[in-house]
Amino acid sequence: MHGFGKREMNNPWEEIKLDDYEKHMSLDSVKQLQTINKMMKEQFDAYQVNKAMIFGIAGGNGLEHVSKEKYQIVYGIDINKEYLEAVSGRYTDLSGVLQCLQVDLIKDTSKLPNAQLLIANLLIEYIGYQAFVVAVHRVDPDYVSCVIQINTDEKNWVSDSPYIHVFDRLDEVHSQMEQDELVSVMEGAGYQKILEETESLPNGKALLRIDFKKGKERTYGIN
Repeated sequence: MHGFGKREMNNPWEEIKLDDYEKHMSLDSVKQLQTINKMMKEQFDAYQVNKAMIFGIAGGNGLEHVSKEKYQIVYGIDINKEYLEAVSGRYTDLSGVLQCLQVDLIKDTSKLPNAQLLIANLLIEYIGYQAFVVAVHRVDPDYVSCVIQINTDEKNWVSDSPYIHVFDRLDEVHSQMEQDELVSVMEGAGYQKILEETESLPNGKALLRIDFKKGKERTYGIN
């Protein structure tokens, strides 16, 4: 709700053009689009589930790995309406399976349906641990698969590129993720870590995938 006499700032992600975002993420010096794509194939294939949800779907990177034989429904969640329109236009072959929903994950979690698998890649950084846990409880998945960015240079967490100024306002909402804190928060929410994988990126960065399962489970690591 808007305050009296005060204009609420919109979320920076509502202003970033999808084309700028994807061009930046796919640069050879960044390589996040390509790396996330590979990781998403593994996320979709990993568990015996038929309902999945993707937080922060952006332009739908990785959706080509959704098997219509396996999945009855895949929910694509994003705050940016233009992103969701682009996803629906790009993946018409997933008609009947893919459902795109515009949701602000900080304010509107009541809009979220249930799913057995929740995928959240490069998303928790922008909503924070607590909002993420609230959203997880709402979706109530059996499995949660997250990818977070590990930075050796915390000041310059966005890789330099011709598109870097597109992301200037993200400092307002970005928080550096800590692996141990994420695991601790998820354990508090009733989810145990079952998988850990790291993919190296250019510029001394890395993407860390951590998967969780509801309830108690032995943990193991893969590097």
